[in-house]
Amino acid sequence: MKVISLFSGCGGVDLGFIKAGAKIIWANDIDCDAVKTYKQNIGNHIICKDIYDVNIDEIPNEADLIAGGFPCLGFTVAKGKSRNINDSINFLYKEYIRILKAKMTKYFLIENVPGMKSGKEFNAFFENMIKEFEDIGYRVKHKTLLASEYGVPQNRKRVIIIGTRNDIKVEPNFPSPTHSKNNNLILKPYVSLKDAISDLPEDYDESIPNHVGSKHKVKINGYVGNRQLDWNKPSPTITGRGSRSGGAVIHPHPNNKRRLSVRECARLQSFPDDFNFSGSNGAAFAHIGNAVPPILSFYIAKEFIKVIDNKEINFNNDDWDLPWLKGKNYAKY
Repeated sequence: MKVISLFSGCGGVDLGFIKAGAKIIWANDIDCDAVKTYKQNIGNHIICKDIYDVNIDEIPNEADLIAGGFPCLGFTVAKGKSRNINDSINFLYKEYIRILKAKMTKYFLIENVPGMKSGKEFNAFFENMIKEFEDIGYRVKHKTLLASEYGVPQNRKRVIIIGTRNDIKVEPNFPSPTHSKNNNLILKPYVSLKDAISDLPEDYDESIPNHVGSKHKVKINGYVGNRQLDWNKPSPTITGRGSRSGGAVIHPHPNNKRRLSVRECARLQSFPDDFNFSGSNGAAFAHIGNAVPPILSFYIAKEFIKVIDNKEINFNNDDWDLPWLKGKNYAKY
């Protein structure tokens, strides 16, 4: 399966697809720091360029799928009353359509925040957007997935939109959950904060790649970025808010002595320990928060591979440099 990646960021979607066996043949993002991280960890097939300046002829023609999630800053409910349906960033989906219409790949995939269809005004915007994708020749369906139900140690909800070209009969399914918060004889239990990060040193430690972070003090007051985290549950959503204005919101470590480190946030997004982030701490936090959890991406990718390559792909713990998948029990707390 060959994939074109739009709005690629540091590569969360692409990493999951690659681990499922896909080949990313072209990728693009406007954030050159994120592109640097992508190149160091995934490959040189990505270009740093404003999507408005991307010429159709720059993009290969032989892809089976276009994947990407245009920026969510205009949709996220974290902005509260400042959300604006007319924010220019909300219309970047039209650039996705421009490229999709030119390439007419068999399938497409979009990921975004649930806020893009939250509220009467935004839901109408969402339905109109879906119709625009249908009008160029695709059957479109969407579903909200919860990352913790796929083995990601984070309660992160995301809207997943799948398009199938009208002449293609077989549609990919949405992945079935693999984990549950309740005792379940079939599904595995949620991966907890303790499972994910408790082996890391209690203090920041520069000898561990990216185990560094913010020096802002912790003040538990119930607000976003200052809420008590529970060792025995998945993390709340790791956010990238502020990546283009202000700083990212970083959750406090459960010990309440410091903020989570870049490495800890990366683990909670399911980025493996051998995936290293370049640039400032602030940039790394934003790139992680804006990404799709690679493990969730893997499970989505395997549904596409099933219909495109006629292969059944199983999750292999050994492919992921993450301690809870390696059978290590480092829990200290």
